[in-house]
Order: sequence, then structure tokens, then C-alpha cells
Amino acid sequence: MMALPAHANEYDTNWYDAHWYYEVDKKSTWQGDLTARLKAIEDVFEGQLGVYVRNLASGEAFSWRADDPWYLASLIKIPVAAQVLAERQTGTLTLDERLTLARSDFVDGAGPTNWHDPGTLISIRYLMEQMITVSDNTATDMLIGRVGLAAVNARAHTMIAASGGNSGEIGPISKLVGVRQGVYGELHPDARELGGMDFIALRQHSVSQRGQALARVLGVSTASFTQPDYGHAFDAYEATGENVGTLSAFGDLLASLHPVQQGSAMDDLDDEQRQTLLALMQRTRSGKQRLKAGMGSGISFAHKTGTQQRRSCDAGIAERTNADTATQGPWVIVTCTRGPEAVSDHERALARVGEALRYSGALGKPW
Repeated sequence: MMALPAHANEYDTNWYDAHWYYEVDKKSTWQGDLTARLKAIEDVFEGQLGVYVRNLASGEAFSWRADDPWYLASLIKIPVAAQVLAERQTGTLTLDERLTLARSDFVDGAGPTNWHDPGTLISIRYLMEQMITVSDNTATDMLIGRVGLAAVNARAHTMIAASGGNSGEIGPISKLVGVRQGVYGELHPDARELGGMDFIALRQHSVSQRGQALARVLGVSTASFTQPDYGHAFDAYEATGENVGTLSAFGDLLASLHPVQQGSAMDDLDDEQRQTLLALMQRTRSGKQRLKAGMGSGISFAHKTGTQQRRSCDAGIAERTNADTATQGPWVIVTCTRGPEAVSDHERALARVGEALRYSGALGKPW
């Protein structure tokens, strides 16, 4: 299970040095404005918002449920990419290395990797591009298979610690097929033995029909299920802590990628590798109707999105064009939502959060 946020002793000067930005007590006037705007958005959304914003230059931070645990969905693909690039730096792999797509690699979801036949050789460069820009799940699991799940989890912890954060605030990262095994396994334990192709078939059914479809696949009665439906099963899976974290901890993870935060804690992920990842995040094509839609022009946003059952996220590093003062960033922004069933409801809420960030002054003088 994920650890609760830790609080430092106020007289521990070593903690102060490592967590300098948490010591910034300043609360600019935009924080009250942003709070009011988020309350209004949440009232209309009929769900919950989580928002974390930190100016990496000044250290000022804003939190709206950012210390609560949130399901991070495909945001976890960022540390996967970071670990791949760390191994590129050490020479244990190259982006031109090609991996063999196995039938067991297939996972449901977006992305073109599933369009290839089993046995196809696919470059790591291609898999990285698809994983980040269109959130390709099969590409992700192939990359995790190459570098190892333990290394990916260690990378996430290293990135958080490099920014002075508490790595105990993020739960274990799993493969994407493991998410499906975990969720359906909350309905019936035998589902944990199913593979990616089984979950692709189950995905063809509406959410309300997936329980009955699973019962047919397993040859059991729905009366043997330990959760009443798929939605409750996902809630139970989230409660295990897998792929769950606080938004502030994920903000620490993102901050480690920016030059403002670079330090000796991540010598094995140098500037070239970090810039490669940020450039990939700049090319993200998913989530165009989320934060970017609300923030509008004048902002460069290297980000990653995530979408799951009644949950959505959008997180990255935003920079104003022609910024010349500390009040003009860069900013780490991490947002997640939970509640309504329709993804479009979540995207509208996130777009309005983007507008709130823009017009409240959270991202410098409104434009």
C-alpha cells in the first residue's frame, strides 16, 4: 500500500535543503482566485478534481487535493520512458534496437502497435514515440519487458527523490496487462490468469456487459463474483495502491526532468536523455481537449495524459513563451479527475482547469 505523506521536523535543516520548495510560504493572490474557480468547476463537474501546480523557478506551489491518492493511469509511462533512456545512456540498449512483437504482448487500448502481426520487429524508438504521444499500451508493455518492471519502479522513486520528494507517496507501477488482470481479478480470481488477447475480446463489450462476458470466458456464474460490477472492481483494484500516487509526488517526478531541478541524484539520466523525453512529451497527440485547450496559445506544454474507468489525468511541464522573470515559470502541472462515466465530461473539466490556471494568474500575468 502507498505510504501517507511524510512531514518533516521543522528543525531538521537537512530536510530543508532537500525540500527547499516546500518551505516557500508565499501564497500569491492568484491562489485564492484559482481556489474559487476550481470550486465552481467541481460543482458543475459532479465529480472530484485534483490539481497540483508548482513554479519551478520561485518554488511557490498550489495544491487542490494533491496530497490525496489518485489513480495515475498512463502517467506511469513517463518513468518507463525515463528508464529506457537511462539504459540508452549506459549503452545497454539503443533506440534503434528492435524488439519482437509477441502474441502475448498485445494489450487493448489506443495506438498502432496492435496493427502489426506477431513476430514483427519494432524499434524501441518507434515504441517510445507511440507510448508517449498516443499512449500505446502494447508498446508500453514491450518496453517494460525490455528494461524490467523493478527498474521502472526504481526509476520513479529516483526521479521523485531527485526533486526532494517522498517516493513512498507513489505505489508500485505494473504492466498494463497487469492492470487488466488486477481489475478483472477483483471480480473473480481466475481472471488473473488471462492474457492480453482475452482482455482485448472483453473490451469489445460495453462496461455494463463485461461481467457477464468474463463469466462466459471463465465458465463460472456471475454469482461467484466478489464485486457487483466492473466499476466496483476497478475501485477495489485502485485500493490496492498499484499505479496510484499523490499528485504532489508525481509533480516531483516531472520536476526532475527540467534543467531547474537537475542534480547529482540522477547522473544516470543526463540532459540529452531528459531533453529527448521532454521533446517526446511535446509531441503528445492525446488529450487535445484537456489542459491545452484551456490554457490556449502562448504556452508550451510537454505533457502526458491518462484515461481509465471514470478517471482522467493530464500532467506535464508548462512554459510561457518569452518568459523573463521567476513569476513566469516554468511550472509543473498535475491534474486528475474522477466521477462521471463519460470521458467528454472529464475533458471539459480539465479544459476548464486549464482556463482557470490561465485567467487566475497561476501561470503568470493572464493573457
